[in-house]
This record gives sequence, C-alpha cells and structure tokens, in this order.
Amino acid sequence: MDSITVVAGIPVPSSSPILLGLVGVHVLLGITCVGTGLLAMLSNKGRGRHSRFGSVYFWCLLAAVVTASALAIVRWQEDYPLFVLGALSFVAAYLAREALRRRWPSWTRLHVTGMGMSYILLLTAFYVDNGKNLPLWRELPQIAFWILPSAVGIPILAYVLRHHSLTRTRMPP
Repeated sequence: MDSITVVAGIPVPSSSPILLGLVGVHVLLGITCVGTGLLAMLSNKGRGRHSRFGSVYFWCLLAAVVTASALAIVRWQEDYPLFVLGALSFVAAYLAREALRRRWPSWTRLHVTGMGMSYILLLTAFYVDNGKNLPLWRELPQIAFWILPSAVGIPILAYVLRHHSLTRTRMPP
C-alpha cells in the first residue's frame, strides 16, 4: 500500500507521482468548476458571460468527472460514493445543457434546476471527500457533509425558480 502524502493539510492516500499528478489536475478542475459555476450563476443570463462561464463549467466538470473516475477505480471501495456523486453532477449538467440547446418545454426551469443540482452535487462530493480535513467542518459529523450542501442549495434553487423573471411561474396563493 502506498504511503499518505499531505498536500495543503489534506491527506492524499498515495505517494505515486502519477496519482498525485492526477489528483492535482482533478483539484484544479474542481476549483475551476466552483468558480465558473458561481460566476455563471451571478452573471446576467443569456449569451455572453453567462454562457461562456457555463460552458467552461460544463467542460471542466466533464474532465473532473473523468479524473475522479480514474481516482475512484484505484480506490473503489473507499471512493465509489464520490464517483456516483460526480456522475450524477455531470448527468444533471448534461440534461440542463440539452434542455437549453433543444429548447425542451419549460427549458428555462429545467436548465436552472439541472445546473443548480449539478453544482450542489459537486459541492457535496467536495465536502464528503474533504470536510473531515477542513477547519470548522472537521467538527461536524460525517452526515453533515452529505446534507449541508443540499440544505443550503435547494432553498436557494427553489427561490430562484419562483422569483427569477426567466423561470417565474404562477403559483397558487
């Protein structure tokens, strides 16, 4: 079994230069996803900044899921939940992108929901994997890493679906 390498206070269960390089690429892709996803969410919707940041998010997410898959194969017993979260995150983003591109009925709501859920699943995977090593988070029970991203993200998503001008629908009183 490989030894553990500590990078920025986070233990990586390997000393293999190849695996450490793959982890490094994966981390950079994940950080890019978090940043570009947030910028896409906060940008005016439509062509321009929103679609550029959204495209970078989508393609970096695909690459992050590929690297996560390779890492999960090496440690399947420990990492298969991360593989599942990553795959679900990409599927949500893919369906959201297809709803936009093909203009499915209610495509705006589908796009917002899919991208929002993709981002929530991305953050969930990050916290499930790294929460135990992060200041403040390490004080929380493991179940919190699974629940908190959704507990924060889903109400925000519901608010956007109800109140944003592109997704607003008439709700019964």
